[in-house]
Amino acid sequence: MTTLAAVELENAPQGLQHEHETLFTAESVCFLAELISTFDKQVDEILRHRVARKMELEQTGGLPGFSSLTSRLREDRTWRVLPVPERLQNRHVDIGDLAPSDTERFIQALRSKAQGIQVDFDDGNCPTYSNQIKGIFNVCKAVRNQFQGVPPISKAPVLMLRPRAWNMVEHNMMVNGKEVPGPLFDFGLLMYHNGKLLVENKSGPFFYLSKVESYLEARLWNNIFIWTEQKLGLPACSIKATVLIESILATFEMDEILFELRDHTAGLNCGIWDYSASFVNKLGDRSAFLLPDRSKYVNMEKLFLQSYMDLLVQTCHRRGALATGGMAALLLPNDTQSAHYHSVMATVTRLKMLEINAGVDGFMVYDLKLIEPLQKLFQKHTLGPNQLHILREDVVVTPEDLLAMPSVSIQYLIFSFCS
Repeated sequence: MTTLAAVELENAPQGLQHEHETLFTAESVCFLAELISTFDKQVDEILRHRVARKMELEQTGGLPGFSSLTSRLREDRTWRVLPVPERLQNRHVDIGDLAPSDTERFIQALRSKAQGIQVDFDDGNCPTYSNQIKGIFNVCKAVRNQFQGVPPISKAPVLMLRPRAWNMVEHNMMVNGKEVPGPLFDFGLLMYHNGKLLVENKSGPFFYLSKVESYLEARLWNNIFIWTEQKLGLPACSIKATVLIESILATFEMDEILFELRDHTAGLNCGIWDYSASFVNKLGDRSAFLLPDRSKYVNMEKLFLQSYMDLLVQTCHRRGALATGGMAALLLPNDTQSAHYHSVMATVTRLKMLEINAGVDGFMVYDLKLIEPLQKLFQKHTLGPNQLHILREDVVVTPEDLLAMPSVSIQYLIFSFCS
C-alpha cells in the first residue's frame, strides 16, 4: 500500500508493475487527489439527489415530465452550443462498447475505417483495477503512436473516452479516508496523461458521459471540465463530451443538459438498451411499465423509443449539436453467402435506416465487420458528413408518447414464462 499525503493507493496488480508506475507518478497522483477532493462532495450530492428523486416517484405515484421551472430555456430558440470540432463533424460509424484492456481488439479498432471508437471504461468493460490500469495505459500508448501498424492519433479513429458512471466506485484508491468516485479516477488519469497531446493533435480530448440523469449532473461535469482545463493549461472549451441519454428522466431534460454543457458538448446519444432498463429502475414497481421480451418488443419501431429518438434529434439539431443513434449489437456470421448472414444484414439495415431517416448523424456497431456496410448506407442515403440541417420541425412529442410501453398479450407473457 502506497501512501502520499491523504492518498492511499493499492499496489500494482500482478503483471502490471510497469503500467502502474507509469500512470501513478507523484505528480499525477497529486493531480488526481486534488480533482477528487474538489468534487467528491458534489458527486455525493448528485447521488443523494438521484435517490430522493426515485423515492418521490415511488411515494407520490407521479411520472417524469418536462419541468415548468426550465420551460423558458426550452422555449428559447435563440441559444446554441459551440460548433462541433472538425474531428467530430463526421460521426457516421463509431465502434461501441470497446474495452481498451482488450489490447488485440483495441488495436484492430484503431486500424479500422470507423470514424470513432467508444473507449469504454464503464459497462462495456469489466472495471477491475487491472482492467482500468491496462486500459488507461493502452490509451496512452495509442495517443503516443506506440502500437505497431496503427495510424497516428490524428489519423486514427477518434477516441471517445467513456469513464465510469457516477454510481461506480474505485475501491483501490482512497482520498481523505474515502474510496474515490470511479468516473473521477478514470477521467483524471486519462486527462493528466493525454489531454495536452490530444489537443496538440486536434483529436480531443473527447468523452462519452454515461448514465446522466439530470441537468444537474451535466452541470457538475461541465464544472469538472473547466477546472481540468485550467489546471492542465488547456485551451478553454477544448474538452468535448457526448452525453448518453440512457435514462427516462434525462429524456425530459435534454435541452437543459445541452445548455449546461453548451461550451463542452459534442451532442447526445440514444442508448436503447440502458434507456429501456431505466424504466425498470425508475418505474418497474408499476404494472403499467412492465417491459415484454426485449428481443421482440423493444426496438426503435415502438412508439416510446421512436419518440425518444425523434425528440433527441430535434433537440440536438435545433441547438447545433450532433445526434447519434444506438448500437447495432448483432454479430455478422463469417460466411457472407449464408442465409444467416443475409438475415442479420437485413435486420441491421432496416433498423439503421429508421435512424438515418429520423435524422441521426451516426450510430455505433459492435462487430467491426459492420463498419463499412453501414458507412456505405450513410453515404447512399445522406448528404455530407452529418445531418445537422435536418431540424425535424415536424416532430411533436408528448410525455405520453415517451412513456408509452409496448403492449403484448397476457397469453404471450404466460407462454414465454412457461417455455
